Amino acid sequence: MQHQIEGSMTAEEINAQIVGTFPRDLPIDLLDAVVARARLAHELVRDNTDLTGRSARGLEGQARFRLMEKGFQDVCERHGGLRLDGDMIPGTDLRCFQPFMRFGGDRPGVILGLASIPERAELPSKNQSRLAGVTLNYHLTPRLDFERDGRTAKPGDIFVLLLCARDPSRGGSLQEVAIGVIDADYQGFLVYKSVEAFLAEYAPDPDGPESANSPPLVSLKTVRKEFKPPEQPDIEESADGPAK
Repeated sequence: MQHQIEGSMTAEEINAQIVGTFPRDLPIDLLDAVVARARLAHELVRDNTDLTGRSARGLEGQARFRLMEKGFQDVCERHGGLRLDGDMIPGTDLRCFQPFMRFGGDRPGVILGLASIPERAELPSKNQSRLAGVTLNYHLTPRLDFERDGRTAKPGDIFVLLLCARDPSRGGSLQEVAIGVIDADYQGFLVYKSVEAFLAEYAPDPDGPESANSPPLVSLKTVRKEFKPPEQPDIEESADGPAK
């Protein structure tokens, strides 16, 4: 469910802030990491325990999230993300108990968290950490910035989640990995896109001057060179010049 946004930021503006803050390779590497960690959790339980059925699924679920959590933090740090100091939401007394990684430097940016969802586009379960993060999205609506100079209506950081839905039909697989922004009332998504759809935001403009005039990365020789077995000496020169 996607709610209409009230306030100064549209879904497009929220999306633009996320794209403008995340390095392009970040969502790609996060997707690779969580998919690999989900597979690893499945194999760990399958190959190292004699559990079956509900017990195996329960243990795999715990292992999956903890392994994805570690991979999530490692990838974010590799791309410049910083874990919140003291695991506190900036400007508040709200504490989180999961790795929330901040991107954006000195300007309003993005605080990124990780969550499992029961099915694609379904809200993740509430917990203290996620409620603390979602509280940030109150800043998506205009408000007076009393904590600072009291003169400006200024949106601040956006709390964004990397959302992972397991595939119930295939052990060790994920049904979808998405980028989502939950409204401050925790009633629905303001923005929800699969990582694959989100990456399209980074695609170059096909009509842009750079793509039209850029030289190709690979060029082929205009003249074919006859193959010679390696045991024969290369005494002839082709039309492209001497062999090197």
